[in-house]
Parts: sequence; structure tokens; C-alpha cells
Amino acid sequence: MATDASPAAAMRPSYILTLAARDQPGIVHAVAGLLFQAGCNIVDSQQFGDLEGADATGLFFMRVHFEAPAHLADPTQLRTLFEHARQQFQMDLHFHVQARKPRVMLMVSQHGHCLNDLLFRWQSRQLPVEIPAVVSNHETFRGLVEGYGIPFHHLPLAAGADAATKDTQEAAVMAIADRERVDLVVLARYMQILSPGLCDAWRGRAINIHHSFLPSFKGAKPYFQAHARGVKLIGATAHYVTADLDEGPIIEQDVERVDHTLSAEDFTAVGRDIECMVLARAVRWHVEHRVLLNGHKTVVFR
Repeated sequence: MATDASPAAAMRPSYILTLAARDQPGIVHAVAGLLFQAGCNIVDSQQFGDLEGADATGLFFMRVHFEAPAHLADPTQLRTLFEHARQQFQMDLHFHVQARKPRVMLMVSQHGHCLNDLLFRWQSRQLPVEIPAVVSNHETFRGLVEGYGIPFHHLPLAAGADAATKDTQEAAVMAIADRERVDLVVLARYMQILSPGLCDAWRGRAINIHHSFLPSFKGAKPYFQAHARGVKLIGATAHYVTADLDEGPIIEQDVERVDHTLSAEDFTAVGRDIECMVLARAVRWHVEHRVLLNGHKTVVFR
């Protein structure tokens, strides 16, 4: 795993390999051996076997960052090289070109703190993504989004809209995602429940953020409800979207301590900050191919 600082090394294509398979001997040996035979240099490698506890899935996960010779600039060649091992170990195997920036579509309603945070991180190059579109069921943040030079799509959906109206709106959302070749959808406080069909279509490719009071404080102004109950910890959860509302595989969480000296408005401000940080981490880890689905949970290689 020694690093080659020569100019030729700088021209090598860089990849992230991710895999999941039933845990069994020989997987690490096979992966490392094939990369060595191909003349690749492993920069970083992480692995995890989910083998302990009543909820263990028995799966093995691996993330390998490696540099390849110039003639392996096409990932198709790597997939061909690994095909026998993939079949032998029944791997769910993927090669990601590290230099490629995933295309992320943001969705928002009328709370803009997470949207604004992600846009700033993108503009300041803290978040290695492309943002080809922002979709909203309100016009509220058109000026903010277009100020960043990003297309804003207003697809209205009123509260209590009937099923046909919702289906039409979601079809328009899907059309934008397909046209823009979107890799990831981020619900940056998009306050509409997605249909089961859309959740299935975006399985493992849509991230949501919410406060961590659920199911204690539902509905409007949860931070005000928390303040009224004397809550001492405020938190946020980022997870993948599923048809089970706010119960998808968790990617990241964080908390902040609060006390009686803070007002309900202070609680809300603290909560918004945590939501921004947690969502940004989850999006970054996803686009860096550090998050692997493990049934109803995730493996996150940091």
C-alpha cells in the first residue's frame, strides 16, 4: 500500500470499490489479489462483518480506495476482471470513479435552512457533487436557488391533494430526476410524504432529515412542544427514504444539550443547526460511497 509520488502515479485513475456478500473466508484475499494482479495500488481499505447479536445479517462489507494503471481507465474492464470472483462469492459489487461527482437533486418545502447549507457547501466546494435541479412544492426559495445559478422547479402540491393530483406531481418530479440523470435525491425539509412507488424507485438513493423527537412530538412546531415538556437533548436523524415514514435505514445522528434557560425559539435554532450538520454528513458519506445498506440498517465506513 505504499504511495507512489511520481508524476505517472498522479495520472492513474482512482476508484472506490464497494461490496457486500455473505460472510465467508477468502473474500479479502480474492479482492486484494485481483487488484495486485492488475497492477493497482490500494490507498485505503475498510471491512466489516455483521456477525454478532440477534439482529446480525451475516453479511460482509468492504470499501477499497485504489489507484489503477492508465489502461484500466474504463470501469468495465475492472468489472470483467472481477466477474469470476463476483459469481464465486455472490458479491453485490460496484466500482465508482472517484473523480466523478454524483448528481444530486434537492427537494424543499418552506423551511430553507438545510437547503441553504447544502447549496453553500456545494458552492464552496466542501461537498463534491453536482446539483442540476432543486424541486419545491412552493415558490419560497426560487430566488435563493437561482442566485446560485441552479434551475428551480416549482411543482405545487397543496395540502390534502387527491391521489390523482399527487401522482401527476410525482410523475413530474421523476421526469426531472430522469432527465437530469440524478444519482441521489435529498429531501432537505421537503414536507410531503412520498408514495410507496416513488420510495421503491429511489431505494438507497434518497435521503431524508428530521428531528429526533419522533414519535414523541409530531406535527407542527415540534421544538415548541419539546420546550413545553422540558426536553434536555435535541437531536436530528438522517436516513434513507422508505415507504415506512421516517423509519428508513439510519445514516447519521447527532444531539445537542439544551436547558431551561433557552426559549422555544432557541430550541428551534439549535435544532436547525443540528439538522444541517447531520444531513450534510449523510450526503457527503453517501456520495463518497461510504454507506452500504445492511437490511434495515447501514454500514458507514468513515
